[in-house]
Amino acid sequence: MLPDPDRQPDFYDSVPAKRLFAWIIDTVLIVLLCLVAVLLTAFIGAFFWPVLYLVIGFAYRTLTIAAGSATWGMRFMGIELRDAEGARLDGVQALLHTAGYTASVALAPLQLISILLMAFSPRGQGLTDMVMGTAMLNRRAVYV
Repeated sequence: MLPDPDRQPDFYDSVPAKRLFAWIIDTVLIVLLCLVAVLLTAFIGAFFWPVLYLVIGFAYRTLTIAAGSATWGMRFMGIELRDAEGARLDGVQALLHTAGYTASVALAPLQLISILLMAFSPRGQGLTDMVMGTAMLNRRAVYV
């Protein structure tokens, strides 16, 4: 079970801000990976930049979340995703979470709803988190 935000606020302290900074870090890392891919494709990848960014970003997020329930940006910020039972996300959950994130980024109204939910919901959950029952928690407060 996920911790109660009223009785255990340490789990959710500053999580929305940490998510923002983690997203910035992850975006920079994805752009760098895309630049490497452009170089490795003799600059042909530059002609397909949006597709390249989408594919590399999707793979990056899915693989890093599946490996440790957090992207590298999330790890740097000391937060991680947990499922409704409080367990780390597995590969399928990571794939579904990334698909939900990608859909919300692709559709501006969904992204706006997700941002508002993260800012104002008790657990700081975005739209994908609400649908999947996941939540972002401070790693230092996470239970075993």
